[in-house]
Order: sequence, then structure tokens, then C-alpha cells
Amino acid sequence: MVRNTGTVSRGIRCPIIKENDNLVDIVVDSVINATKSDNFELHDRDVVGITESIVARSQGNYASVDAIAKDIHNKYQDATIGVIFPIISRNRFAICLKGIARGAKKIVLMLSYPSDEVGNALISLDMVDEANVDPYTDVLTEEKYRELFGYPKHEFTNVDYIEYYKDLIKSENCEVEVIFANNAVKILDYTDCVLCCDIHSRKRTKRILKKHDARIVYGLDDILTSSVDGSGFNELYGLLGSNKSTEEMVKLFPRNCKEFVLEVQKQLLDKTGKHLEVMVYGDGAFKDPQGKIWELADPVVSPGFTDGLIGTPNELKLKYLADNDFKDLKADALKEAIIEKIKTKDNDLKGNMASQGTTPRQLTDLIGSLCDLTSGSGDKGTPVVLVQGYFDNYTN
Repeated sequence: MVRNTGTVSRGIRCPIIKENDNLVDIVVDSVINATKSDNFELHDRDVVGITESIVARSQGNYASVDAIAKDIHNKYQDATIGVIFPIISRNRFAICLKGIARGAKKIVLMLSYPSDEVGNALISLDMVDEANVDPYTDVLTEEKYRELFGYPKHEFTNVDYIEYYKDLIKSENCEVEVIFANNAVKILDYTDCVLCCDIHSRKRTKRILKKHDARIVYGLDDILTSSVDGSGFNELYGLLGSNKSTEEMVKLFPRNCKEFVLEVQKQLLDKTGKHLEVMVYGDGAFKDPQGKIWELADPVVSPGFTDGLIGTPNELKLKYLADNDFKDLKADALKEAIIEKIKTKDNDLKGNMASQGTTPRQLTDLIGSLCDLTSGSGDKGTPVVLVQGYFDNYTN
């Protein structure tokens, strides 16, 4: 029988996950129970995605604000710290900033403008243009910023993040000065001790600062890379990928994800006879057209995945074939010609015009984005996602 569906993404409901829960068993049982309750079958190369949040929670990978403060003070002592290029987020960065301020005596907070690295806007580009300011070269003091732009609030949260971050720093008995710039080197006019808080550009930022003789340079990925007084940690990403848990606690990005996904894959194979791919996913990599926010605030979309998810899609563009190679064919003749073309396609279509316009992104980024959109970040209760048919094509 002809199958008339392609890729299907299903949110899988699970129990509420707590520290020390056996997450492998919970994921495997939840997927199998879903097949029974909703009457569908698993297939080889189906993909099970598990959100990073429940992996970290089951691992108990948490750290206190005091642990952050101690690591900061150990690295910077009493030096004035230039905290540069943080994202604008109460959930992602504010709790980290609280710990940074608790471990410091003075912070020079350098915010990128008109928006942060992931697109959260302090002000609009139109406002920058109207003020005749060049964000690539101009450094603004807080006083100048207020003179030019006033006190705008974030479009979605209605928060003035400049005041919010300042008040948070002051509440930790830490002195603060705020400036606005997009050139990392500009912080060296204020201090030679810098904490780089950008995510995807962090390696370049640190390299540039060291080239210009900054004395102390760390990134968020260098904070809590090992345990502080028994805290959680992440040896690869430090504070990157962390989320606020409580007013005094952060949940860190999960650890040992490769081992976890391999064990889930093994148990699914043992219990179902099917070879599924498994991945841990965080933020998807996509941009909101209204708010202009690029969702990827995690250091990677997937911190761990099975080997079948390595690589990029190798697909032909059906509309290209229909409009070019087989433009004179119709109906069944066109269908059969395209099916044959797919069956005989090269294993590597890079550079082939018939593949142009397909999505040359990593499979984990594509599927992780699909999982993130499916599970959402609210009360759906589906921290596990089952993606079926992703590796199918028109011939299946």
C-alpha cells in the first residue's frame, strides 16, 4: 500500500523528571507506551530526541550562585571585571550575572547594541539610524545612550534590561558602570580583566582580547568547568547553556550525553528490535521573524547524539527536477522519472545543481530544531520527541 505521509513529529509525554531518576528507562518506556496507546509502530532510523533540560535535571547538574561567585573570585580576585557581550535574558543570563557580581568588586558591563548576539533588541536599527550612530565604531556611555534613546523596554518582556542588570549587580554590593559597544577591544579602555559572555563568537572574542594584551580573559565556558564545593559543572561548556532554576540556583547544560544516548539506543533495540537514532537537544536554530530573535542561546543544538545523525542531508530538489530535467513529462511518467532519479542519486550531491536550495545544515541542527518546536518550552509535558520518516524520500 502506498504511504501518503512523510515526516511525523510526535511529542511523547513523560513523568515529571527529578534528580537521580533513571532517565534511560523512563525514555524507553515512555516511547514504547506511546506506541501502544496511540497505535503506531517504530521503524529503523526513527529518531528519539530528549530535551537537555531533563537530562541535566536527572543528573542533578545544578550549581549555586555562591559557587559561581567563588569561581569568579578565584579567577579574577579583586580586579575590575569587564563583562562583555552578554545576552539579554532573565532566564539565561541574569542568574549568572548575579553570581558574577557576588564574586566581584566592580563590573564594567559592556552591552552590544542595537541587539545582543541572539537578536534580543535593546533598541531598533531605525533608532540607531535616526540618532546617526555607527554601532560598529561608536562607544556609548550610559548617559549618552539615555540621551539618544531614552528608556525603551523589551518588546516582549516589557523590561528595561539596562536598569534590570544594573540593579541586579548593585544588589550584590558590586559597583557597576555600563557602556555600549560592539568591538571587544573597547573594554580594554576600562579594564584588562575580561569575562566574555558571548556564545557562538566567544573563541574569536577571546582571541582578539589576548592579541591586544588583555591580562585576564575567560569566557562563560570557562566558569564552573569543574565542581566548586560539590556543585555541578560542565567540563565542555561551563555556564553556557545554563538556565535559571531558583533565585539562587542554575541548572547547567548536561554532561556525558554520548553515553546516555547510546544506552537509550541499546535499550530500544533490545526491547523493540528496531535501530533508532537518539539525540539530546536544546535550543533549536531558527530566527523569529517578528522579534528577530535567533533562538540558539545554547552553545550547540545537540550536545550528544548517535552516529547515524552525523552529517548533512543528501537530497535532490524535486521542483528543480520537475522544472528542468523532466519539464516535458507529466503525471505518472514524471513521477516514475523522479523516483528513478532519486534511487540512482550520488552519495554526495554537493555542488550538483539539482540539490541547490536543499538545506545544507547538520542533521542534528535540523532535527533538533524540529524537536524544540514540537516540545515547546511551557506546559506541554512532552520532553521527549519521536520523529518518524525523516530519512524517507519520495521513493518510500
